[in-house]
Amino acid sequence: MPMRIATLLRDRCQPKKCNHECISFCPGVRIGDETVVEGLKGRPVISETLCTGCGICVHKCPHDAIRIIQLPEELGKDLIHQYGENGFRLFRLPVPLEGKVVGLLGPNGIGKSTIINILSGLLQPNLGEFEQQPEWDMILQMFAGTEQFGYLKSLSQGNLITSLKPQYVDKLPQVHKGKVRDLLAKVSKGSDDAQGGNYDAQRGSDGTSGSSNLEEVVRDLDIVSVLDQNLPDLSGGELQRVAIAATLLKDADIYFFDEPSSYLDIQQRLIVAKVIQKLSLKKQVMLIEHDLAVLDFLADNVYLLYGLEGSYGVLAQPRAVRSSINTYLGGFLKEENVRIRDKEIRFEAHPPRTQFQAIPLVEFESLEVKLGKFSLKTNPGVIHFGEVVGVVGPNATGKTTFVKMLAGELQPDTGSVNADVRVSYKPQYVQFDWDGNVRDLFLTEVGMGIDKGFFHAEIACPMRLEMLYPKHINTLSGGEKQRISIALALSKEADLYLFDEPSAYLDSSQRMETAKTIRRVMEKSGRSALIVDHDVYFIDLVSDRLMVFSGESSRYGRSEGPYDLRKGMNTFLRDVGITFRRDTITKRPRINKLDSVKDREQKSVGEFYFALN
Repeated sequence: MPMRIATLLRDRCQPKKCNHECISFCPGVRIGDETVVEGLKGRPVISETLCTGCGICVHKCPHDAIRIIQLPEELGKDLIHQYGENGFRLFRLPVPLEGKVVGLLGPNGIGKSTIINILSGLLQPNLGEFEQQPEWDMILQMFAGTEQFGYLKSLSQGNLITSLKPQYVDKLPQVHKGKVRDLLAKVSKGSDDAQGGNYDAQRGSDGTSGSSNLEEVVRDLDIVSVLDQNLPDLSGGELQRVAIAATLLKDADIYFFDEPSSYLDIQQRLIVAKVIQKLSLKKQVMLIEHDLAVLDFLADNVYLLYGLEGSYGVLAQPRAVRSSINTYLGGFLKEENVRIRDKEIRFEAHPPRTQFQAIPLVEFESLEVKLGKFSLKTNPGVIHFGEVVGVVGPNATGKTTFVKMLAGELQPDTGSVNADVRVSYKPQYVQFDWDGNVRDLFLTEVGMGIDKGFFHAEIACPMRLEMLYPKHINTLSGGEKQRISIALALSKEADLYLFDEPSAYLDSSQRMETAKTIRRVMEKSGRSALIVDHDVYFIDLVSDRLMVFSGESSRYGRSEGPYDLRKGMNTFLRDVGITFRRDTITKRPRINKLDSVKDREQKSVGEFYFALN
């Protein structure tokens, strides 16, 4: 007998803008049952006991706010937490492991952060008893005889100290407005008064601390140069590394990292990965990571989550990291007999295309520009009709500056861009000057064609915009704003589309789908694009050729290319000092362990990227 759950997406439900169709059309209500009744603020409350699962309310709701879902009955005993009546439900908990990095992988909105909040002690699970929070004795009774019992018992007794790096590091300046040095000293002092005192009193001439632990963390994460800066003045990448440092400096038993690679370039992501791996040798570590290359390099075991955004999430059995990522890309969980995507995601062992129209669209000379203490110099190059050019390189070496010169927002001091083209530009930091819902924004920008034609089929559907249409622009998450910004850029009539870090805030599935959407739109419309991003999988899926930036962060930048994808990746990864091999099943890129046999073999022949296992 399947279990039926009903969920109401409260951010979509707008009782003042509907006729309560969910109540008036319900067959149960028509025969006198209270299957659906009006609750607080006019929102419906659906009785899962009385509901027959007919789905009429789902189809009649004008705001697509109701979900009626059939789940296996045996899942009922694994219910961990429920956010109120008709609210989101989480099924099952993972087990942290000593000496290993445990990863969580799955779409946004299906419970990954809820799991971390429970295991870190920020949220006490209610086992579905949302009206009256159960005591810990009842919770522990449910887990008696399981691997989770010992962990939860220690957590409930206060014998487990946890440290959590939150997802949104851009909120850190709201909590602490002082200098980075003061924040880290405060955190370190909270764990060890002696360390904190040493940090302020014995700071060395190089700006590092006299405390070995603090000094090591600051050095390993390369944040010595920002110690005397105020947090509001830091870039996203600097804030991320400071947040990671603050998490590491807390003397805890288990450490949680929620999306530690956001805002970081690939070199910085690998630095952070190595720091976390080193930590896991003596502590328990659990993380959420959407960069699959980094997750593959960093984690030992990975739990996949599947479900429906905003409705429910189920934790699958743990797998080794390679098996987990391949299963995730394949879309079918064999042991659970569950399909999580319609089509598998596959990569190419070689650049996806070598032929496109060799007709120049944009030609640029050697460009030079100086902005304060920073200077950028680019080699001359060309972007052709119908091609997608990826852009890679360290943070603060001029990639965004170059994009702004192509967009006409910044004029070079030397050289010129030879192009009389229409440009559509998606900036790095997404902001909307709009006070209304998402649908009205698209009606204003795109017109009535949002529900039909090319935009609907090729952009709105794969980007799942319909789910966002009823939401007010001010209530959107970072990932939702990103998807809207990309879709708006693609909707414009242009010859050249510029995307600055389109994968930021997107989960792994959304990144893959966004890459395929951009690629497909460029191919079908015969237009060109230039894309700056740090996710190697994203760049691999979308690019024909590659520009490579190098230099010293915030001081100077240099660019090479565009090269063909093979040469570009080899040039880039030679500078980084890492090699990738291809997975034999999915052909996805996998980072080789430094100085491994495969790493040395590929470096010896200059093949840093496209080698098969």
